[in-house]
Amino acid sequence: MAAPKRGRSASAQSKPGRSLALILIAIVALTGGMFASGHTTPRLGIDLAGGTSITLQAQNEPGQPNAINKTNMDTAVEIMNRRVNGLGVSEAEVQTQGTSNIVVNIPKGTNSEEARQQVGTTAKLYFRPVLASEPTGKAAQPTPSTSPSSSGTSGSTPTPSGSATAGQKATSPSGSPTPTDSATSQGRAVTDALKADATPSGTPTAPASGTPKAPASGTPTPPATGSAADQKLQAQYTALDCSDDAQRAKADTGSKPGDPSVACGKISGVWYKYLLGPAAVDGTDVKNAQAAIDTQGAGGWQVQMNFTSAGAKKFADVTGKLAQNQQPQNEFGIVLDGEVVSSPFVSQAITGGQAQISGSFSQQEAQSLANVLSYGALPLSFKVQSMTTVTAALGGEQLHAGLIAGAIGLALVVIYLLVFYRGLSIVAIPSLLVSAILTYVIMALLGPAIHFALNLPAVCGAIVAIGITADSFIVFFERIRDEIREGRTLRPAVERAWPRARRTILVSDFVSFLAAAVLFIVTVGKVQGFAFTLGLTTVLDVVVVFLFTKPLMTVLARRRFFADGHKWSGLDPKGLGAKPPLRRTRRPAGPAGPVDPKEA
Repeated sequence: MAAPKRGRSASAQSKPGRSLALILIAIVALTGGMFASGHTTPRLGIDLAGGTSITLQAQNEPGQPNAINKTNMDTAVEIMNRRVNGLGVSEAEVQTQGTSNIVVNIPKGTNSEEARQQVGTTAKLYFRPVLASEPTGKAAQPTPSTSPSSSGTSGSTPTPSGSATAGQKATSPSGSPTPTDSATSQGRAVTDALKADATPSGTPTAPASGTPKAPASGTPTPPATGSAADQKLQAQYTALDCSDDAQRAKADTGSKPGDPSVACGKISGVWYKYLLGPAAVDGTDVKNAQAAIDTQGAGGWQVQMNFTSAGAKKFADVTGKLAQNQQPQNEFGIVLDGEVVSSPFVSQAITGGQAQISGSFSQQEAQSLANVLSYGALPLSFKVQSMTTVTAALGGEQLHAGLIAGAIGLALVVIYLLVFYRGLSIVAIPSLLVSAILTYVIMALLGPAIHFALNLPAVCGAIVAIGITADSFIVFFERIRDEIREGRTLRPAVERAWPRARRTILVSDFVSFLAAAVLFIVTVGKVQGFAFTLGLTTVLDVVVVFLFTKPLMTVLARRRFFADGHKWSGLDPKGLGAKPPLRRTRRPAGPAGPVDPKEA
């Protein structure tokens, strides 16, 4: 029998311990991470652990009596589904009910109040000029009025700008920063005069020159214009305390897009109040927005916006006017249903239909703001009709039945392996155990990482994976048996069988993974849980077969119990009907002359 070729096969045959050590280290590291994170059990879906069910009722906008239609409802479902699920697999369900209702089911473990706000506050998004702003509640302290200097320094009070603690700026992607651009501009003083289209009354006035003036009391207040409506709004702004829940809820109640308003925004745990001008740009004017790393600047996170053709013109007009003002009248507030989620400042007109919002963003903050800008404008307005808690009694019974079915299936697989493969079960059963450990640990880690929730279809996907994993072992074992039937000993048979079995296993798993990927893409809700679990376990099957099953088989092939073909090893040559090993013998030398073939 020829010795195995030098190279990859010989190396894999002689050093299987490396692969076994690698997968052992991976299991220990993942298990340690699971316990370190404190999430030792997979996050369960609403059908298993219960959760919250929110019913939203669609309402026609004024002047649009026929807005409730299938197209708009489908668009609303898609927007809400993306907002709730984000980039992860949170297993929240968003679906229509009847012709005017949308039902959102949120699993236990998700912040139901936050989710309710996500689906219930996406109806109105506006870009409004900021006329005045200041912190409220205990955080409100008078600060000296200052103006941005050419050196880039300014007041010490943070600018209300979404979740960032430093001032954010909106710039054109191609625009070059100026000294004003690079300033953090954190002063909150209010100028005595405002630009046209930025005053509550709409009366054009000249821009203020020099340093903005603060009122004698030290607390910024909007300038009085004489109009009774404006004075009422200014009084509302002065009295507003955004740290009070009741006042905050009524801050922007009843305001129209074309009228000035007051609003609240929270930054780093501190509430700020805003006096805002009429809406200059609607949320529907934003084509898309995404969070990205600023590769040309400081490398921090930023939000990139693209506007529609109509929105690009509106945005260029408003930024051109705001850029001529001083802080905070060079800011525009991004207002989502009456709450300011960000207020970046500008120093030049932004044309071209593209803009970037940069600041002290974390990745989560940038993605959150991009999410608001992308999906903030629904074609309809919605109100929360009901919000109820869902029990998991029925789901618990189904889970119990599913686990029993899975246990029965696993037991049948083990019995099959013991009966037909005998000693080879020492390889198959530990491989199944390793696959189960990796699946469980990864599912537990994916809960807090991407909000993956284990629902009943996902459990079914895990049960189906038992058959996929067992099928890989059977392919490998049968290839080894075929080599033994050809008369080869065990160690060469293992190395010769592996390339053929490997090819078959990879093709089979690729088809399973492709089916899972397509199913995940084209479906929503619970079916995605099945597809995700099936795809995950298929990938793990490849990892286990390559790093555990094959190396373990190589190690056992060196043991006499298997190498000698014991009848209980599952590799008995006689029991497999193996051919006698081929032997080459030299023909003995004889006298010269013809030889009778029958005697040769």
